Amino acid sequence: MADTTTKKPAQGEFASGEELPRAQSQVKDFLKKFLRRKTAVLGFVIIVAILILAVIGPMITPYDPNAYDYSAILAGPNARHIWGTDEFGRDVFSRIIAGTQLSIGTALTATLLGTAGGVVLGLMAGFFGGILDSIVMRICDVMFAFPSILLAIAIVAIIGPGITNIMIGLAVFTVPSFARIIRGAVLEVRGELYVEVAKSIGCSNARTMFVHVFPGTMQALIVNFTMNIGGAILSASSLSFLGFGASVTQAEWGAILSQGRNYLAIAPHLVLFPGLVIFLTVLAFNLFGDGLRDTLDPKLN
Repeated sequence: MADTTTKKPAQGEFASGEELPRAQSQVKDFLKKFLRRKTAVLGFVIIVAILILAVIGPMITPYDPNAYDYSAILAGPNARHIWGTDEFGRDVFSRIIAGTQLSIGTALTATLLGTAGGVVLGLMAGFFGGILDSIVMRICDVMFAFPSILLAIAIVAIIGPGITNIMIGLAVFTVPSFARIIRGAVLEVRGELYVEVAKSIGCSNARTMFVHVFPGTMQALIVNFTMNIGGAILSASSLSFLGFGASVTQAEWGAILSQGRNYLAIAPHLVLFPGLVIFLTVLAFNLFGDGLRDTLDPKLN
């Protein structure tokens, strides 16, 4: 006699079978909404191109970015040097491409460090509340009282110039914005039923914060992180322009721009091209961040 007993699905079979299509549907829905925002897509394309240049840039430069050519000093854009040369005959196009790695790497590293610090402080302030929340928020208020670039200059002036110190300075003034945004997201999430269940079954505070509460803040975190990179690029270039960052011998966008200002009257291309690259890069990150925020905001969809 045939066995007509129906096999009971193992625990998790339905979940795994249902969650995958749901996740795929959410991704398709996100892409459909994002692709409708043409400026955000344009920003994303520019960002991808810049990130590729940051990785392979030093290997594809038409000239050695640090090679002197005294026969072509301050030459304007021409067939040999499409963006001209600087006061030492170095190819401006090659130096800007090679400088992409240092400029983008500095901004990304500083933003990542600031994000890590801000997330931890924001999670703790929002989750525990009370005195800890008050202390963290008052410190953030004090730091917000200073213009970000001025605070970064003060930090770098104290610890000394250099790329590493620029990263530290940028990371420090990035922390308050992330701490405040993450705290606000935590206040919305911590009252949810699944968080209360996690507490009731004996999950530690650390596990509840990072496993159950933190995922609920990812939307705000991703948008803020993307938009802060553009500001970090601009701030890092500004600090190098003022002489606090990369040395004038290094291929870095702000340093290239700083050297070019001395020859603005006779060689405007030394300022035009690095300034244009900085502008387009910052604009791309802002456009992408705006589009990402609008796509993820349910009120706008």
